[in-house]
Amino acid sequence: MGVGIWFLKRCQLLERLTDSELQQLESRSLLRRFRRSTPVYLPSEACDAVFLLTKGRVKICYLTPDGRQSILGFVEPGEVFGESALVDPHSQREEYAETVEASEIVWLPGDIIRKIAEQNPALSLGITRLIGLRRKRVERRLRHLLFLPTKKRLCHLILELAEDYGKETPEGIALSIRLSHQDLAAVIGATRETVTVLLGELQGDGLIQVGRRRITVVDMDRLAELVEVAPPAPKSDVQQSPAET
Repeated sequence: MGVGIWFLKRCQLLERLTDSELQQLESRSLLRRFRRSTPVYLPSEACDAVFLLTKGRVKICYLTPDGRQSILGFVEPGEVFGESALVDPHSQREEYAETVEASEIVWLPGDIIRKIAEQNPALSLGITRLIGLRRKRVERRLRHLLFLPTKKRLCHLILELAEDYGKETPEGIALSIRLSHQDLAAVIGATRETVTVLLGELQGDGLIQVGRRRITVVDMDRLAELVEVAPPAPKSDVQQSPAET
């Protein structure tokens, strides 16, 4: 049973499809609802589908050889994930996906999307860009893990989150994404205790404010200067329409 074409049209990648291609994909798609902290797919599962998040938030994770969770990234509504099914459909998942909060996810058959992409250059290019951007982000994070001390890795992550999830408030740039100290540690390859100490130091230096799973960047310029990068512009502010300002 189809999920409704309007679900698919909310995805920027699938906006490239014609009405007939959308109908073809919609007829084979399924909508599923997940509770918080529920696996969407696990390592070693077949790469037979792509997923579209329509509500909630999902994290993409990898288990290290010693059994620790490493968070590779987060997925927001309107984004697709599990895109390895479009590259090598005969392979198995290496990572796993888990909901961060209650979520609605559309299961998209990989064979249909690959077939459409063969006839639709715009979709093919969009898939290539998606894979390239996510690979670039993972490679950048890997360089940080290899060459930067933990405090600078944490600063880079906070700046990245401020760019993606930052919202202007009287106190500063508040991160709309809620992450625990353990979540932050899983992204930068540190322990929860170390992250707690470092957040306290950054707060003591007047760079951030820390609340319950909430971080507000008080001084973006100084935080960026600490890691020798340009201060990011929060996307939520850049994309804000004139009617909302």
